[in-house]
Amino acid sequence: MKQYLAEAIGTFALVFSGTGAIVINDVSGGKITHVGISLVFGLVVMAMIYAIGDVSGAHINPAVTIGFWIGRRLPGATVFPYIASQLVGAFAASGLLLAMFQGTALGATHPAGPEWQSFILETVLTAMLMFVILGVATGPKEKGLLAGVAIGGVIAFEALFAGPICGASMNPARSLAPAVLSGALSDIWIYLLAPVLGSAIGVLGHKAIT
Repeated sequence: MKQYLAEAIGTFALVFSGTGAIVINDVSGGKITHVGISLVFGLVVMAMIYAIGDVSGAHINPAVTIGFWIGRRLPGATVFPYIASQLVGAFAASGLLLAMFQGTALGATHPAGPEWQSFILETVLTAMLMFVILGVATGPKEKGLLAGVAIGGVIAFEALFAGPICGASMNPARSLAPAVLSGALSDIWIYLLAPVLGSAIGVLGHKAIT
């Protein structure tokens, strides 16, 4: 039970901080900037890995949980509870942001160009993320002094270069919660399917070199 609570707390922190940075950037006239938002996402993931990594692995992302399952590093019986916990944390964070910043998009992700372009970007970004995670993880858990730095760094640099086009979500829970609560569901299929596909590709890539 502790690992599921940890996943809910970790995902809450990710969505509240990351999408909160987007919301506050919008309402403050761009004071945080795109670079700042990218750093917030990377830093909060890094912090959560060090905070809860030994409890749950700090997946805080359904695509990562599915990737660990595909890679046979996570028992199938724990996949649904992990994802359910992540969704609870994500919706709680978006709900709190909605209560504070009504009338905003809550940091929902949308493609800036063609849908296929963002689908490819989200797939490749998540594949790279999963590849790195598996490289620094032991079992279902991220361990080691620099695991958090490596994973947080990947998220930050991917958000830096791809965020303006696809949003660089790489995380179905992070995209679903603000989309549902803000009523912006038109492109949500991209952010549900592409990260899962990318995660599977990342697992295959890691298996190919190990």
